[in-house]
Amino acid sequence: MSRFRLSLSRKSEGIYDCIIVGAGPAGLTSALYLARFNLNVVVVSKDVGGQMALAPLVDDYPGIPGVPGTRLTEMFEEHVKRYGVPMIIGDSVKSISRSSETWCIETEGDKRLCGYTIILATGTVRRRLNVPGEDKFIGRGVSYCAVCDGPFFKERIVAVVGGGDAALTSALYLSTITRKVYLIHRRDAFRAFPFYIEKVKNNPKIELIMNSIVVEIIGEKKVSGVRVRNIISNQERVIETDGVFIEIGSEPPREFLRSIGLELDEMGYVAVNPDMSTNLPGIYACGDVAGGKYKHRFEQIITAAAEGAIAAYSVYKYLLKMKKQ
Repeated sequence: MSRFRLSLSRKSEGIYDCIIVGAGPAGLTSALYLARFNLNVVVVSKDVGGQMALAPLVDDYPGIPGVPGTRLTEMFEEHVKRYGVPMIIGDSVKSISRSSETWCIETEGDKRLCGYTIILATGTVRRRLNVPGEDKFIGRGVSYCAVCDGPFFKERIVAVVGGGDAALTSALYLSTITRKVYLIHRRDAFRAFPFYIEKVKNNPKIELIMNSIVVEIIGEKKVSGVRVRNIISNQERVIETDGVFIEIGSEPPREFLRSIGLELDEMGYVAVNPDMSTNLPGIYACGDVAGGKYKHRFEQIITAAAEGAIAAYSVYKYLLKMKKQ
């Protein structure tokens, strides 16, 4: 399949029309649409799927009910690969800078790629509890991925910390593997879809610990329990558990974004316009990393994919305008 190249100068050889940073639903959708626009595009990402790949079950993507996040990720990836889009997976982008008429990225693996445009679809990073014992027991009972590490706790007791969709779906998934699941939430009500709330409340293997926070993760060589404080009574108690799954949301990679020179909103997300463009010409952002006054925060796979498609179309129009100059 031939690719549309701008040919702005002889130096343009080897320069991509667009570099996509991130291979979650937003990034992969961008890649699909740009390939369909016949552009020369490459995807660079430390992993494939992002948060989508970590979801135990996805039941709200139209037309594909009840699909594991890993399988939906495979379907996205397979679709993109049908168009021959090159993907550099397992390498993280450490810097992005302007070089003449192009943007260039440097990766942790010492790769340097340049393109006329960049789509940032990096997603977010998992938020941490920042309590004693958390760092000590990462990989020894503390996990941020139920799908990845759940099978290691078969017929054992685990705790899930959080109150959103990710926490509840993780608790439901873990209840199919473990003997018992404690679901610890700092509020008196969950922030998840009612469907998940009802299933959690009716699951005999899940015990709800509401209005409570984890103040310490304890153990010797591995996790043996969590110290929990009730925020109303201020009383503390130790819950014996073999594992702790932390699902308290995510946050943007602020320092990385600032280093590029991007305008961020008050929460640290990239401020984007309705067409996913940023304050830097040629750089677009979509998916969970995007923010600003035009962004309605609703972190779903379908909204990330939609923004990825919009970003791709905006890149296409931007490149056409460049070619006419």
